[in-house]
Amino acid sequence: MRERIEMNTKGHMVYAGMDTVDLANQYGTPLFVYDVERIRKNARAFVEGFKALNVKAQVAYASKAFSSVAMLQVAKQEGLSLDVVSEGELFTAIQAGFPMDKVHMHGNNKARHELEMAIKHKIGCIVVDNFHEIELLQELLMEYKQDIDVLLRVTPGIEAHTHDYILTGNEDSKFGFDLTKQAREAYELLKLNPHVHLKGLHCHIGSQIFETDGFLMAIKRLYETLNEWHVRDGFNAEVLNLGGGFGIKYTDEDEPLELSSYVKALVEQVQEEIDHYQLLYPEIWIEPGRAIVGDAAITLYTVGSKKEIPNVRNYVAIDGGMTDNIRPALYQAKYDACVANKITEAPTYQASVAGKCCESGDMLMWDVLLPEVKAGDILAVFSTGAYGYSMSSHYNRFPKAAVVFVEHQQAKLVVKRESYEDLVKNDLSYE
Repeated sequence: MRERIEMNTKGHMVYAGMDTVDLANQYGTPLFVYDVERIRKNARAFVEGFKALNVKAQVAYASKAFSSVAMLQVAKQEGLSLDVVSEGELFTAIQAGFPMDKVHMHGNNKARHELEMAIKHKIGCIVVDNFHEIELLQELLMEYKQDIDVLLRVTPGIEAHTHDYILTGNEDSKFGFDLTKQAREAYELLKLNPHVHLKGLHCHIGSQIFETDGFLMAIKRLYETLNEWHVRDGFNAEVLNLGGGFGIKYTDEDEPLELSSYVKALVEQVQEEIDHYQLLYPEIWIEPGRAIVGDAAITLYTVGSKKEIPNVRNYVAIDGGMTDNIRPALYQAKYDACVANKITEAPTYQASVAGKCCESGDMLMWDVLLPEVKAGDILAVFSTGAYGYSMSSHYNRFPKAAVVFVEHQQAKLVVKRESYEDLVKNDLSYE
């Protein structure tokens, strides 16, 4: 994202055409600032990638990356489908006026009431994850006398090159059916249910992936199973959902592919398998989340205290931290940053950026070069659009940050900053 930095005559960082210092002053900090035009550009890279190859597809925004009414309205405007994993995410989609027939529900432990909500609202597809869910679906669909489309989530046994904590496609995973035995058993059960329309298979091999090899291997594994089912029962998958996990650039160490490159590689491999097994071509679904919003946002913080330990380390503290970005503590994730009000000054001061939570692990960045900083400066952290606000917490009773969308050089508040009253509104007195 650093290459997209601009500055104005005040020497301030300009983001999406807006003075970031002015935004911090107007809306306060910590503050998430989203470049809506960048969101649209990322979404269109996937959608147009499929169109250019004349392939029928659905690009479903994985709303767990960042869900809000405004965000889902942008996704709707771009013609995306939507991936939800909870009643809360589904409720947000309803509030955003998202078309229910384009909503897909995930989750490894969907409760009866969650499935019931999905059925009542006639969502487009449920991604079935386990045998318990199959039993619940059977009961509910009979009760409501309603049909529904489903995909089987499977674990193809592929290990993507990513952090262990975010590997989800290998066989030792809490998600999905293994391909060796469980998937076949689930397939047989679903075939017996007259209210279920099994559309095909789903897999997700991991996150923040910078190559296509893992996806291509997964497709090969899926088609081994699909061919077996076709030979035995004449089954043809109408849908092949290959998940998400497409990587973005956080620091100069990251070298992600062009988003359309992932599309091209997936389509070519599916075509190869179709030709090999002589099967019908499916509709291809993918579920990018981070790849759509990750590099479309920055977080603005106000610098507070400093601690300089000679010959050891310099600490610079900000007014946010693990409550608005847990990823460094959880995944050892790395970020890049600049001082927004000193964009013209040389980065000669090495410091580690600390959050203000009462937790020694609340560190946002280690040993980064910044201009000489002082209290009141505005720190801008890049590529914070995914899993920042959505994973934020009230630890130490800090209110959640505000979110601003910027488009056509106009800023709009889309998530209000929480008040202290918001923090205690669900508390009940014991006196």
